[in-house]
Amino acid sequence: MTTRQSHLSNSLTLPEPAQPGQPLAQVDTPSLVLDLDVFEANLAAMQHWADRHGVALRPHAKAHKCPEVARRQIALGARGICCQKVSEALPFLEAGIRDIHISNEVVGPAKLALLAQIAAQADVSVCVDNMDNLQALAAAMAQAGARITVLVEVDVGQGRCGVTDDHDVLALARAAEAAQGLRFGGLQAYHGTVQHIRDHAERAARSAQAAARAAGYASLLRAHGITCERITGSGTGSAEFDAPSGVYTELQPGSYAFMDGDYGANEWSGQQVFGNSLFLLSTVMSCPAPGRAVLDAGLKSTTVECGPPRLHGRPGLTYLAANDEHGIVSVEAQAEAPALGEVLALVVSHVDPTFNLHDTLVTYRDGVVAELWPIAARGLSR
Repeated sequence: MTTRQSHLSNSLTLPEPAQPGQPLAQVDTPSLVLDLDVFEANLAAMQHWADRHGVALRPHAKAHKCPEVARRQIALGARGICCQKVSEALPFLEAGIRDIHISNEVVGPAKLALLAQIAAQADVSVCVDNMDNLQALAAAMAQAGARITVLVEVDVGQGRCGVTDDHDVLALARAAEAAQGLRFGGLQAYHGTVQHIRDHAERAARSAQAAARAAGYASLLRAHGITCERITGSGTGSAEFDAPSGVYTELQPGSYAFMDGDYGANEWSGQQVFGNSLFLLSTVMSCPAPGRAVLDAGLKSTTVECGPPRLHGRPGLTYLAANDEHGIVSVEAQAEAPALGEVLALVVSHVDPTFNLHDTLVTYRDGVVAELWPIAARGLSR
């Protein structure tokens, strides 16, 4: 079984939301569904872009938390994956993925001990931006007899994690070179805010500024005799500019495989265009009044921090509000009103947290269910 079954009694379990061969209209809802044709085209397009510019592709698994997605990215040529949390990496390790970058700082004895266990079985890298954390990381690796690659995280404009002082960059790199169980690998230089700048020209300019900062830190290291073989960062919104920049050696996009309402609001050039492959199916559970319908997908099925989801292929229908288990839809007077029990497709506004609300990804081709893929890292945020 791919879902977390709820044992309702000695004889009842929650069935899967779909079976291969069923039409999409028979999928139990709310369910995340994936158009395999569009998904595969998106994967191929990003891999081609990375290959064309001689940079590695390391897609971010936090976007989907699904090992089968990562397997398919790697099969096309991706170097490995990113995970944002240590626990998130476990299902991918179990699935046979052995090149994992924890694109975050890892702090605390329990997390460091788990990270050391993973590093003993795979090629793992992790970010640091603090000397005390680096020393604790080295101690955990020594305790486990493991070795891990350290990337110094530099702040290239986002104002989140990462050092900005030249002295700190040098000190952390040198300490990583000298510590038992650690290997200095280079820099993490990610600017998340840039990914969602709507104007194409402004996004290009801000991406160039971030790349220039990363290049400056790399030049600093090299000027002091420290090899900086890897500069990793970028995302779906900036890969168009980062791949040909000559700065990044590795790209970390995630949402490109699926797209969502937030990324869809960006201006895109002909260089990088991706289609919506991910949808949330929802059933009309009530038609209480003219001009209003109620869906069975609310806040426990999709998130709205980037705005409400959008009705796909149904002009005149607008998702107005999300309650815990209800989605309120307005129906314009001239629009075709949905029928009770009708299954509608929604384009979610933010794929990452929406994936984290579901156990299973239902894949399909030509409107027919193909396979069910477990979202095995769902909820693993430690």
